[in-house]
Amino acid sequence: MTILRRFGKLILGFIILLTALLLFSNHLINKSADGLTYDSIAEIPDTPTALVFGTSKWARGGGQNLYFKYRMEAAAELFNAGKIKFIIVSGDNSVNEYNETRDMKKSLIAMGVPEDKIIEDFAGFRTLDSVIRAKEVFGRDSIIVISQKFQNQRAIFIGKNHDIYALGFNAREVPKRYSTLTETREYFARVKAVLDVYVLAKMPKFYKDKEVFPDDEQ
Repeated sequence: MTILRRFGKLILGFIILLTALLLFSNHLINKSADGLTYDSIAEIPDTPTALVFGTSKWARGGGQNLYFKYRMEAAAELFNAGKIKFIIVSGDNSVNEYNETRDMKKSLIAMGVPEDKIIEDFAGFRTLDSVIRAKEVFGRDSIIVISQKFQNQRAIFIGKNHDIYALGFNAREVPKRYSTLTETREYFARVKAVLDVYVLAKMPKFYKDKEVFPDDEQ
């Protein structure tokens, strides 16, 4: 019985610690991004470069992924309104059969964004990689990040801790029935982001090779 009680106390302690860490990380990231995300094109300040986070074009259960669709629409709207000049599409292209950046680029071109205004970042394996590579690889220390609000907030937090000034333009939110799993995972992603920044000092998998950005050539 004593062993069971000790084990129960350990489990309870772990649950309390995990809950505290989840709540703390969520609060820290929300506070870090306070006042820096926008829903209105008219209100967001002009910024030369936007960074769009990749995701699969297709949902796991079949059909179009609404996260992808709404992000592409938001990026095209921002560009066509003259708020940005260039768009970095950053995603996973680790295998030939899966290419997020290619799909994003094709979608944006279909919406009227010129091909030469779209820059592909093939090593945006996760949010941290995409944000830090925008500065370290492409030389952008001021960007608009484009995704759903929850990811924009996390990206802004990461950017602040790497001397990157980021604003967020919030893509349309997906229906609740569609987003429950993603929103649950986001709490743990925020814990990881806080640990990556403050404990692990995590850097992208690839970030030392530099790329020439289009406006640098002018």
